[in-house]
Amino acid sequence: MTSPNPVLPVGYSAVPAGHVAAVVTSLEMTSRPPPRPARPFPPGFELQPLDRTVGTYRDLYRAVGTEWLWFSRLIIPDDRLRAIIEDPEVEIFALRDRGRDAGILELDFREPGTCELAFFGLAPAAVGTGVGRTLMNEAIARAWSKPIARFWVHTCTLDHPAALDFYRRSGFEPYAFQVEVAPDPRLTGAMPRDCSRHIPLLA
Repeated sequence: MTSPNPVLPVGYSAVPAGHVAAVVTSLEMTSRPPPRPARPFPPGFELQPLDRTVGTYRDLYRAVGTEWLWFSRLIIPDDRLRAIIEDPEVEIFALRDRGRDAGILELDFREPGTCELAFFGLAPAAVGTGVGRTLMNEAIARAWSKPIARFWVHTCTLDHPAALDFYRRSGFEPYAFQVEVAPDPRLTGAMPRDCSRHIPLLA
């Protein structure tokens, strides 16, 4: 019987052709950390509740995640995605820069006593502007405004190379590592073939 959580052997393990692999780090905080200094959002930036339609959500998801090969919310069926984004225990915000998609903040409170930072990121034009720290302070404040005992997030080696350190500086501590292997969405047609050029495409 196959273990539901198989452990990889020590050494190299082959990845099937047409797939991508990433090392996933899960991080958590069990109490609210002191806020890190951050400026208010610059003029033109606004954090707005997202219009919860599948099309609007996926447009924002693509704007932020295409560079980093975010694909999970592109390949699940519309009805499953709709059930998530319409759930009142899920909070979704769009960061807008003069009306343009600039970032996403998604907080999932569906597990009692827990909040998952389900999606957090900036569109390429907003990276390096300092708004990421402001957005994270907002995420932490909103999460801990609820009666939770744990706030957690996961990131992976396909994400921005500074993501892991950013989460640690924000007060999250690593607690688990996994390897995720999935069909390359650039080969299945879920994402453009020429996106995420820093990730090798092995057809």
